[in-house]
Amino acid sequence: MSGDRSSRALARIEVALARIEHASRQAPTGSDGAELAQLKVRHAALRAAVTDSLEQLDQLIEGAQG
Repeated sequence: MSGDRSSRALARIEVALARIEHASRQAPTGSDGAELAQLKVRHAALRAAVTDSLEQLDQLIEGAQG
């Protein structure tokens, strides 16, 4: 059961990240290039942190299920 919930949660997160990535590529013209570059770096760091947290959560769930 919790595996299904985890899978659904991961799927929702992936969809959200895809929307964020798509929106970042559709940045309005005339935006500050340096600011956009900073946002891309922050996005990559956030994505890595979320991925790491989800991997740890999966390990905890698997360990609890025995």
